[in-house]
Amino acid sequence: MCGIAGWFDKTNNLNKHQHIIDNMSLSLANRGPDEDGIFMRKNLCLIHRRLSIIDIESGKQPMTKAYKGKICTIVYNGEIYNSPEIMSELRSKGFSFFGHSDTEVVLTAYLCWGTKCVEKLNGIFAFAIWDDDEQRLFLARDRIGVKPLFYYEYKNGLLFASEIKTLLKNPIVEPKIDEQGLYEVFLLGPARTSGFGVIKDIKELLPGECATYNGKEIRKKKYFTLRAYEHRDNEKQTIEHIRELITDSIERQLVSDVPLCTFLSGGLDSSIISYVASNYYRKNKLDTLTTYSVDYKDNEKYFQKSIFQPTPDSDFIDLISTAIGSEHRNVLIDNSELFNALYASTLARDLPGMTDVDSSLLLFCKAVKKDFKVALSGECADEIFGGYPWYHNKNILFEDTFPWSRSLDIRHSILKNSLLKNGDEYVRERYLATCQSAEKLDGESKLDSRMREMFKLNLDWFMQTLLDRKDRMSMYSGLEVRVPFCDYRIVEYAYNMPWKLKSLNNREKGIVRKAFEGLLPDEIVWRKKSPYPKTHNPLYFKLAVSTVRKVLNDKSSPLYDIIDKNTVENIIENPESITSPWYGQLMKAPQILSYIIQTDFWLRTNNIQIEI
Repeated sequence: MCGIAGWFDKTNNLNKHQHIIDNMSLSLANRGPDEDGIFMRKNLCLIHRRLSIIDIESGKQPMTKAYKGKICTIVYNGEIYNSPEIMSELRSKGFSFFGHSDTEVVLTAYLCWGTKCVEKLNGIFAFAIWDDDEQRLFLARDRIGVKPLFYYEYKNGLLFASEIKTLLKNPIVEPKIDEQGLYEVFLLGPARTSGFGVIKDIKELLPGECATYNGKEIRKKKYFTLRAYEHRDNEKQTIEHIRELITDSIERQLVSDVPLCTFLSGGLDSSIISYVASNYYRKNKLDTLTTYSVDYKDNEKYFQKSIFQPTPDSDFIDLISTAIGSEHRNVLIDNSELFNALYASTLARDLPGMTDVDSSLLLFCKAVKKDFKVALSGECADEIFGGYPWYHNKNILFEDTFPWSRSLDIRHSILKNSLLKNGDEYVRERYLATCQSAEKLDGESKLDSRMREMFKLNLDWFMQTLLDRKDRMSMYSGLEVRVPFCDYRIVEYAYNMPWKLKSLNNREKGIVRKAFEGLLPDEIVWRKKSPYPKTHNPLYFKLAVSTVRKVLNDKSSPLYDIIDKNTVENIIENPESITSPWYGQLMKAPQILSYIIQTDFWLRTNNIQIEI
C-alpha cells in the first residue's frame, strides 16, 4: 500500500516547480513511510510514497519497464490478489519478470493488454501509467472503490493523487467550496457523492472506472458495473459457493512479506476472517495468528443496550480467540485521547468524517502498527449481505429515502436561516439516481426489486463511507488494511442472490451464518449483529460541549455566520432529543457536536473559502 500523485502539463516545464512537487510528495508521507520516489520529465512528474509489503527489494517505484521498444512507467497503490495467475499468463505470452511484486504485474499487464489490463485484475488498487509511446497517462481504480484516486483538470494540465490534501499542495488548485460542496458536507456528510471531491473542481475516478489523458481532455470509461442475472444455484449450492468464495478471498489476501494480523471484534465477519486466517497459518506452518480488538476505558460502566448494539463485544472475543488459538491483544483507548484525535482524523480523511468512529480507528491502527504492517478487517459484509436493521424493518426498507439518514431536519436546523434552501432536492436527486442505477430482471418481486436498490444504496454510499474511513485512518497510521468481503466476485454473487436466500432463517446475513455453521462456535454464528464499538463515557460529551461552544463563540471561525447557536445549545441541553441519528446508528448528540468541530477545523486548516 502506498500513496501516489502526479502532474502532467503540456505547456509547463515542471522542473521549475520542484518545491511544489516535493510538498505534494511530503503530504503523502504517512501513506508511504518506507520509501519515496519521483519520475520526472519536462512536462510530467509521477510521485510515489511506499509502504513496503511485497517484494521489498524489487518493488520500488516509480517503476519503468520496456517491451519490444514500448516504454511505460507506473506509480501504484494497492494489492492484486490474482497476481500469480496473471503472471503465469503473461509468461506464457513471452514476458519476463525481474521480481514478484504486483506493481510489476500490473505494469506488464498494461504492456500486454493496454487499457484492458484492468479487466484482468482482482484486487484493491489505484494507479497511473505513463505511456511514453502514446504520450498519455492511464489512470485506474479498483472495481469496488477500496483505494482512492482524486484528480483536478485544468487547461492543458491534470493533477492526480491518492488524497485531496496532496492536490491542495499545488497552487493551481484553489481551496474553495461552493453551494454543492456545502450540500455534501451538511446534508450528506460524512457520506459523499462518488466522483465528487467536495472542494470545487476536485473530482475522483469512480469505482470500476479508468481514464486516459493526453494533455487535452480526460476520457473516462466504466470497465465494471454490477449486472443483474438469474441466480441458478439452489440453497445447498449457494451455501457452498459463498463459503468457497469467502475462504478463497481471505486466503488470497494473507500473502505478505511482512507481519500480518487480523481485526477481531467477536462479530460474525471478523470471526470468519480470523478463523480462516488461523487455519491457513497452521496449514502453512506459520507463526500463531495475532488478533486485535478495540475498546474504551470504563466502557463497561456506561454501556447502553440498544437494538443496534444489544451486547458488548468483549463477551465474545475471548470465545472466538480461544476457539481458533490466536494470540489476542486488546487496544484500550482513553476518552480524552479519543476526543483529541478528532483533529488528526480530519487531517487523515481530508473532510469532516464519522467523528469518534474515525478517531478511534485511527488510534487503533496506530497501536497495531507498532507490531504489524498489514491487517485484515471485516468491513462490507453488512452492506452486501443485508446485515443492517434497515434491511429487515419493512417500514424503513420501503421508505423512499436514504435509510441511514431518513430525515434532514436536524441537519437543516443547525444552519442559520435555512441556508441551503434547495438542499432537499439535491439529496433527493442523489438518492433517485442511485436507485435507478440498480439493474434488475423482468418479473422480480417487489421485495427483490427493492433489495437491489437497497444493495446499490449501501454499496455506493454507506459502504464507500466506511471504505474511505478505513483507507484514510489506516494509511495515515502507515498500516495496510485489507477487506476480503470486498472481493468483486463476492459482491457480484451477493447482488444476484434472492433475498429469501440471503436472509436464510430470517436472519441478517443468514446465508453467511449458514455457510460457516459448525466451523465457528454457535454463539458467534448466531450472534445478533453488533456495530463497530463506540464510547459511552460521558466525558467525551463534556469535551465536545466545551469545544463546540468555543468554536461557535469565535468570530474568526468560518462557521460563525453559518451555524445556528441556539439549535446547538438545545442539542447540548437536550441530547436525548436527537431521536433520528445524523448518520447511521453511531452519530447522535455527541457526534453532531464533534462533526461541527471537525468541519471548523477542516475549513481553517485548508484555508477553504466558502462561496455562496
